[in-house]
Amino acid sequence: MANHKSALKRIRQNAAKRLRNRYYNKTARTALKQLRNEEDKKLATEQLPKVISLLDRLAKKNIIHKNKAANLKSKLTKRVNKLA
Repeated sequence: MANHKSALKRIRQNAAKRLRNRYYNKTARTALKQLRNEEDKKLATEQLPKVISLLDRLAKKNIIHKNKAANLKSKLTKRVNKLA
């Protein structure tokens, strides 16, 4: 167990950040899954900017890597454009 006040505080901060990051990550995965399963082009086109914005925010906060965000955005955009 930690002996210093600052170490105890760091443990609390890390736990809070971990929970917050897990929530953001889960929210993003759910949004991605919903967009991937969308069959209607109109609805998918409406959802795409929201999901892209979400990915950009996660990359900005270093929850996901910026290249991963870019790859996901590219794949999603291709998928939406391919819908009939």
